[in-house]
Amino acid sequence: MNRDAVAAPDPADETADDRLSLADWRRRVADLYSEVRAMAVADPESAWRRWREIREWLFREHPQSPVPAAERSTFEEHHWPYDPGLRFELRVIEDEGEDAASDARGALPAASPPGGGPGINFGGGLGTLVLPISTGGERSFSRIGWLEVPFAAGARRLGLYWMAGYAGGLFLPFRDATNGDQTYGAGRYLLDAAKSADLGGDAERRTLILDFNFSFHPSCAFDPRWSCPLSPPENRLDLPVEAGERLR
Repeated sequence: MNRDAVAAPDPADETADDRLSLADWRRRVADLYSEVRAMAVADPESAWRRWREIREWLFREHPQSPVPAAERSTFEEHHWPYDPGLRFELRVIEDEGEDAASDARGALPAASPPGGGPGINFGGGLGTLVLPISTGGERSFSRIGWLEVPFAAGARRLGLYWMAGYAGGLFLPFRDATNGDQTYGAGRYLLDAAKSADLGGDAERRTLILDFNFSFHPSCAFDPRWSCPLSPPENRLDLPVEAGERLR
């Protein structure tokens, strides 16, 4: 939700109250995703409705909302209806290096594996990507594997990333054919550990839950003062993903 992997405005301008407020936002979002994961075991659609309800309340009421303050009182989120066919539990596929990357739709070739790597590895080599940031600059990520998504129109592959930095975390952005019209032009996020956006999975079976009904816009979609990592070419889908958050 708020505070994407790179934050704006300049953290040096923030007060102690700002940071306590941000801590409260993160706590609430983490609690929400914990509740959603538990609910979705029996009823994914009810979990999605709860996610929408609390997310919209936070956007209207919380001081850390990415929505400009003047627009919060009338803010209303827009979503496609829930589609159970767009919820998957998928095994993370080993990253086989440059050859695998070059075979992916619109892919960037993988770089040489970094010397250390992140604190998690699903068994494959690690490709290093430097993603552009919406307000300028760039940020490093490691590709830790791939997810083969069995869309109705045919399977498509998405890269799964681990964020560089102190805490790290999973990150899965994507673009699709709705961008620039029905959704934000730079794409949406599905998983983002920086904001506790984690739908669950099974570490022993090396699986993750991908439910595209929970796709959400980065903070910069609401206000350009926020800084957001952009989806790489290898995660640009050539089909519309008509699920999750939309602009209208």
